[in-house]
Amino acid sequence: MTQFVVKPGVKNLQHDGEKLITTHCCYCGMQCGMHIRVNEKTGKVVGVEPRYDWPVTLGKLCPKGVTAYQTVDHPERITKPLIKKNGKFVESSWTEALDLIEKNFKELQAKHGKDALSVFGGVSMTNEKCYLVGKYARVALGTRYVDYNGRFCMSSAAGGFMKTLGIDRGSTLPWPELEHTDCFFMAGSNTAECHPTTIQWLWKARDKGAKMIVADPRETPTARIADVHLDLKAGTDSALANGLMHLIVKEGYVDEEYVNERCNNYEELKTSVEKFTPEYTSKITGVSVGKLVKAAHIFGRSPRSVVMFARGVEQQSKGVDNVCLYTSMALLRGQIGKFASGVATFTGQGNGQGGREHGQKADALPGYRKIDNPDHVNYVSGVWGIDPAEMPKAGVSAYEMFDEIQKGNIRAMHVICSNPAVSAPNNHYIWDGFKKLDFMVVSDFFLSETAEFADVVLPATTWAEDEGTTTNLEGRVIRIRKVKDPIGDSKTDWEIMKLIAERMGKGSYFNYDNVPQIFEEFRIASKGGKADYSGMTYERIENEDGLFWPCPSEDHPGTPTMFQETFGTPDGKANLAAVDWQEPNENPSDAYPHILTTGRVVFHYLSGTQTRRTDFLMEQCPEPYAEMHPHLASKYALQDGDTVFLETKRGSMSVKARITKAIREDHVFIPYHWGKELSVNKLTNPALDPTSRMPEFKVCAVKLKKA
Repeated sequence: MTQFVVKPGVKNLQHDGEKLITTHCCYCGMQCGMHIRVNEKTGKVVGVEPRYDWPVTLGKLCPKGVTAYQTVDHPERITKPLIKKNGKFVESSWTEALDLIEKNFKELQAKHGKDALSVFGGVSMTNEKCYLVGKYARVALGTRYVDYNGRFCMSSAAGGFMKTLGIDRGSTLPWPELEHTDCFFMAGSNTAECHPTTIQWLWKARDKGAKMIVADPRETPTARIADVHLDLKAGTDSALANGLMHLIVKEGYVDEEYVNERCNNYEELKTSVEKFTPEYTSKITGVSVGKLVKAAHIFGRSPRSVVMFARGVEQQSKGVDNVCLYTSMALLRGQIGKFASGVATFTGQGNGQGGREHGQKADALPGYRKIDNPDHVNYVSGVWGIDPAEMPKAGVSAYEMFDEIQKGNIRAMHVICSNPAVSAPNNHYIWDGFKKLDFMVVSDFFLSETAEFADVVLPATTWAEDEGTTTNLEGRVIRIRKVKDPIGDSKTDWEIMKLIAERMGKGSYFNYDNVPQIFEEFRIASKGGKADYSGMTYERIENEDGLFWPCPSEDHPGTPTMFQETFGTPDGKANLAAVDWQEPNENPSDAYPHILTTGRVVFHYLSGTQTRRTDFLMEQCPEPYAEMHPHLASKYALQDGDTVFLETKRGSMSVKARITKAIREDHVFIPYHWGKELSVNKLTNPALDPTSRMPEFKVCAVKLKKA
């Protein structure tokens, strides 16, 4: 374990009788720097101190980060394997639990084939663990069915960046450069609540005169500080981006030299955006002509600008189109590859970037290689020591695995560090799928809503009980340090996968004694891929405040700014998007007259498995609510705090109404951090983006009545 050493100019945070361990927060993609306080006598985690010398967040923590340490020794931690007997969980030994897993896995594969098993991974894990999930599924279990919860988070950003830029890295610039930006265009991101430690950089830039444009159906805390709030209808981002590009072209704001030298499809884009006049765009989006024109002028005249977006843009059935179009806005202005300029997506999960790069996606292999490319398969097979013919073919996306369950093709599932019983759309379908499985294993440190469906629950460790690396929202690879020994009989996810691999007769492929050994193999597996980590070492990462990929050799400095000279496409040019607007999969009707959208609040994280067990956070936001405009509420005689009944084609729920003018009159917003009867994802639409297979969480038709 690494004890914090006070650096010059940094306040001494050491407490008597305690150790300080330097690490990073376990929650969102900011991966804020922190020091965990550990009692030297008991070994228990007792507090947290901000890390002021961490260049990304400079000592800032959000309410979740301040309380993250409280989950480590939480009384509800699972400390022994649980086996369901007669409908109830009973504590067992690891031997008994592994015996049962081996028996069922082998019997199901003998009867139904290798692909009877499946793995559902998560990206709140280290790179080492995420890498191992893909190898575990394909080598230890031999199944093609592996995917991860990033399909519900980052997959549309990945798809859009791949199409336009040729490489998917969430940010093309390092975060400290943001204070030198002249204009922020932020779409579908309530940054002030969801990534609040970023706001300091925006304020620094604002103090220097920077402008801010926010596109969101709600007047969020982020929108309230904007120069222009583009209050668009949910699901109309493609029209908005096309309309703004129409004005950028018309007003002569295009960087013609940059576009002609570095981009394809400019003539096609100009033709595509021609019809998106301010009047036409306003009719589709609901944004006034005046706001559209003002936003285009601010963005078009700014020497340095950054286009930023998050799940509001991406969690749509046309999320990839949205990302391509917003990225094209930055390209038209010649901003990508330059100082304090570019494009960035706000990574939702702690390792949402690294977790999608190294092989737990259905169609991907380490280093962002593709499983349908024979050369890629041959290389990774060589690293793993298997015959390329043994590499399973591509599987299906996360939501589509539940279709395979319904068809009887998937008979068992191992869920690792994820809670799809809450986070997936159309919850009832997911719950029914879990019930149809012949056998289900969950690795987690709390009894999540998903774990309650399992036959075996394996006690996993928290982030503070293991080490490794993660990749933050900039593309900066950082160190996560072990703070304390695992509680009870819990084991790390990599140890659990290793144990099951041994039971499946594949232990020789998982002969790791520690995390650094996994990292060394992972470096080799990524070498030569688009996401190349091969030049990174733990020592370099620690000494250089993280390293940006690609970093192809140990003498390579890493790549803080992407695409300075060339893009990741075959011809080295970016592909401008000539994409028309298409309506959402589901629009309001007489039966379902309003639009439902979902999102986060500052006090909770994802499915709430951790934050709902933190007293302070629950005190601040104990339950979901339906945010609606006073005019909409009046139609149903609703007052603030009244219970409102909501129904879509997929389900219904009742929550308290929260009346506010900070939302469009035709929209209802509900945060999604709760499970079971309080899960808004009972209502959301599973319509999938054709490229990313991202469900359309952000827009569906809903009806209301006073309960």
